[in-house]
Amino acid sequence: MAGPAIGPYRQATEAGGFVFLSGQLALDEQGNLMQGSVAEQTRKALERAQSLLKEGGLTLGDVVKATVFLSDLKTFSEMNAVYAEFFPKDPPSRSTIQVAALPKGGAVEIELLARRAGS
Repeated sequence: MAGPAIGPYRQATEAGGFVFLSGQLALDEQGNLMQGSVAEQTRKALERAQSLLKEGGLTLGDVVKATVFLSDLKTFSEMNAVYAEFFPKDPPSRSTIQVAALPKGGAVEIELLARRAGS
């Protein structure tokens, strides 16, 4: 289970055969930010995203685009190593952007766009 959203938005929206996942932080089931390294936060954020996809009948293999927001681009390689574990073959297109800050003081936030097969 991904846990609750931290604001007035849906964590996933389907339109035209695509499923848009809102940015996922490393939050626990109560919505508290998990403390830890960028690698640990990346893993938790992707696990949350994976859970949301599963609830919609999708997998990470259905992801066609990812956007990664980092509070410090110097942590790119640390994030990238964990990201590669989740997308070991034919990874989706991706953008990685450094931002001034993330909600709850997170180090990484990941949003995904998935395509439902046959759409």
